[in-house]
Amino acid sequence: MLRYDTVIFDLDGTLLNTLDDLAGAVNYALEKMGWPLRTTDEVRGFVGNGVKLLIDRAAPRDSAAEERGRCLELFKARYKVHMTDKTAPYPGIPAMLDALRAGGCKLAVCSNKFDAAVKALAQDFFPGALDAAAGENEAGGIPKKPHPAMVRAIMDSLGSAPDRTVYVGDADTDIETARNGGIKCISVTWGFRDERFLREHGAQTLVHTPEELAGLII
Repeated sequence: MLRYDTVIFDLDGTLLNTLDDLAGAVNYALEKMGWPLRTTDEVRGFVGNGVKLLIDRAAPRDSAAEERGRCLELFKARYKVHMTDKTAPYPGIPAMLDALRAGGCKLAVCSNKFDAAVKALAQDFFPGALDAAAGENEAGGIPKKPHPAMVRAIMDSLGSAPDRTVYVGDADTDIETARNGGIKCISVTWGFRDERFLREHGAQTLVHTPEELAGLII
């Protein structure tokens, strides 16, 4: 019997390495605003809580809210066009998803990236592999992670029970999301946060490869 019949994944840093394209769009927007650029490692530390906070963190501390709003729109416009320039699945991800589907699992993505980008990336890189894909849609009244609303909406749409659902992610936000949603969490170490950080933020189950992840589920 499957340990879990539903697996909900974070996207950035978990299924896809999106860091270079995110950093490129951030620095494009910062340059257009006349602001200092950020290193890729700095952007790595800024991601995970939605694009608004990404820009708030990347912008100068003395910048005005209106300026950060303009920067956010520049970022979104750039990212929509260039979000697949360097982005790719981490090694072993497609085979892991195939194994989970063959084992009878329902698969979904739940991300704090804006919803249109989540759906586009899911379709571009994992066509037919996911049963649901949802991104940030606070304008539609759905709070972003770590609020459990998105996770619960996905479980409802798939007819999944909390005790048979697991959340897989690479960050502290994912650990909190799973806890708030009353589901288990598996933390991956190949993403944007390292093992020490994850353990310090409450990770209880960690995996180092997609193959190891599949073995925990099926």
